[in-house]
Amino acid sequence: MALIEPGIALRDDKSAQRHGVLLLTFISSIFTSAFLLFAVQPMFSKMVLPLLGGSPGVWSVAMVVFQTLLLAGYGYAHLSTRYLTLKTSALVHLALYCGAAITLPLAVNTSLGEAPASGQELWLAGVFLLSVGLPFFAVSANGPLLQNWFSRSSHPTAHDPYYLYGASNLGSFASLILYPVVIEPLLTLKVQTQSWAIGFGILGLLLGLCGWLVAVNPGAARAADAATPTEAAPSRRIVLGWIALAFVPSGLLVAVTAHLSTDVAAAPFLWVIPLALYLASFVVMFRDKPPITMDALSILTLLLGVIAAHSTIYPPENLSLAVAIHLAFLAMVTFLCHGRMYEQRPGTEYLTTFYLWMSFGGVLGGAFCGLVAPALFNKLHEYPLLTIAAMACVPAIYTASWREIALKSIPFAGIALAIGAVMVADRGLISGMGMQYLFTALLLVGLACYRKPLIAMGACMAIVILGAFGIKEEVSHRSFFGVHRIFNGDDGLYRKLAHGTTIHDSILIRNADGSPLPAKPEATAYYHAKAPLAEALRTIQNRDAQPRHFGVVGLGAGAIVCNGREQDRWTYYEIDAAVAQIATDPSQFRFLSACAPSTDIVMGDARLTIAREQRQFDALVIDAFSSDAIPVHLLTREALAMYLKRIGPDGMVVLHVSNRHMELESVLAAIARDLGIHGMRKFFVTQDSDAINSSRVVALAPNKAALATLEAQGWTTLNDTGTTAWTDDYSNIIGAIWRHYHR
Repeated sequence: MALIEPGIALRDDKSAQRHGVLLLTFISSIFTSAFLLFAVQPMFSKMVLPLLGGSPGVWSVAMVVFQTLLLAGYGYAHLSTRYLTLKTSALVHLALYCGAAITLPLAVNTSLGEAPASGQELWLAGVFLLSVGLPFFAVSANGPLLQNWFSRSSHPTAHDPYYLYGASNLGSFASLILYPVVIEPLLTLKVQTQSWAIGFGILGLLLGLCGWLVAVNPGAARAADAATPTEAAPSRRIVLGWIALAFVPSGLLVAVTAHLSTDVAAAPFLWVIPLALYLASFVVMFRDKPPITMDALSILTLLLGVIAAHSTIYPPENLSLAVAIHLAFLAMVTFLCHGRMYEQRPGTEYLTTFYLWMSFGGVLGGAFCGLVAPALFNKLHEYPLLTIAAMACVPAIYTASWREIALKSIPFAGIALAIGAVMVADRGLISGMGMQYLFTALLLVGLACYRKPLIAMGACMAIVILGAFGIKEEVSHRSFFGVHRIFNGDDGLYRKLAHGTTIHDSILIRNADGSPLPAKPEATAYYHAKAPLAEALRTIQNRDAQPRHFGVVGLGAGAIVCNGREQDRWTYYEIDAAVAQIATDPSQFRFLSACAPSTDIVMGDARLTIAREQRQFDALVIDAFSSDAIPVHLLTREALAMYLKRIGPDGMVVLHVSNRHMELESVLAAIARDLGIHGMRKFFVTQDSDAINSSRVVALAPNKAALATLEAQGWTTLNDTGTTAWTDDYSNIIGAIWRHYHR
């Protein structure tokens, strides 16, 4: 005997077939729409990355723009379904869709010119809107619009179409998972944009079919359009709750992504994973019986919240553990908040209203982290603040009285403030190790009291407050391109410049014996005289006494110039004004002022500025890969071909490719093979030291003789393993990560 859902009457086979076709068409349309919607995000973000030096900040702005367009699409769907008949709504939407199709295939709109030196966020938002705004807007409206159309059909489940939102997010989830694993490694950007345009056309046909099927299968109780609502409108309190529950996970999504990109591993594939988890929460929680209970989510959110707060202060050394902590916390928070939103959903009369306010809260959260926080904070303070806000979404905390909060939670914050005040008054009173013990004690208190949510939240608040005071005395500069920290080493001998957890430079500020410092500082870190970068430059300097002209992409603190001679000239290419400010401040780093005060610093993306350069160099140093975030557009076949045009016949291009998570030498070997040039490599290993770092360097030259002297210094021939060369149209980050961990 066949099983049927309770409350749904038996129908004849013909009716069941019609309903099956109707449901399949709507599910296919919603799935395809969501797939296209979230395929375009990483695809187009990758297209615009070269315009801003491959900065992870591009993704934060992209998230805000796409969320804003999604809100506009939901607003359009709300107005269309509330004030237009089904037939008129369908015709208007198809007309909009055809208008958007004229703009395809997608391409970067260049009408705004090059990126400015400041205000990159607004400029980038304009590029996104002009390039993909209309197609994205047309597709973004499909989710609530199609659910409303479905609710007007005769299908047995038309009275509660919210489960279709799960199909929508399943399409989004599939798109985001497939993009870094299948789409990006196998398809060029040109093929990707062409395929997206074809999918856009197929979706248009499905939309027309959906409208026609509902027109010929109207629901008996829903045949009349714009019917009078049968339930009371959501109260202001409920609407504010929707906004808050959407704000927290949306903001946390941007904050976690920024934290992973800056402090763990700034690889583009990590942008996709948090967003995929965020969307998966809708699939899991937008149903009557989710697989995980609200009580379990509350406990896990509290536990992981305290651990995540601790991890932002003391990041685990193990990469997998660090990523797992932050992604697990994001997943639990999104599951919790979206599960609570589903419990508070209204009837179908206010379906588009629900999605509109949910989208509005998402835009506010994304804008806070992507636009407001970088202007307010000089560090990534938004993440720990949102950690506290996320814990406040646990129902037991949400329903607590102010008296309970004051008695059980706030005392922790007060104690933290008192300790922080002592730290500010005398930083030497509490050592770095003492702070570690203090943080660990608070962590254990939070974990031990996880069944007392207010105490757990109080422990989290204390960790965040203490973390805001900092363990090391440091100066932070935050720009669109990240957070740059200047601090003194534990022994007080060296001042260091770091981006995230990667130290880029260090300079001796005090001799251990108290003797005066030399007038000319010694190059340190990756640029020490024994390091491969210095060796490569010396092979050119040692040819004769003639002055040499060196170009360097990536300024850092400017240490490499201290390997030069008085007659040598230096030109730096730097995209981040904050870095230029740091390097030219003698009170922080005096490499430039003492070793090469006449150094030229050319601001802007190196691909654009070097392309306009008329001068030739004896060597061009590409030093944009010393962090885990690699600007891919500086490491393509087209980029290398352009570099080669800017060096002399016996010159070389020297690339610093040290990276904790990606193997890049085989990529350069493939490019050298395609361009018919020669390459050598050296991996220099040293013991941990404040003065010198291990490094991996590749030297390329059109003339093999230019590299001859490197072999005597331990350099080896660059090994071509058959890797596919990266181009402006193709790159494979996942492959580079795979090779690193399997070599």
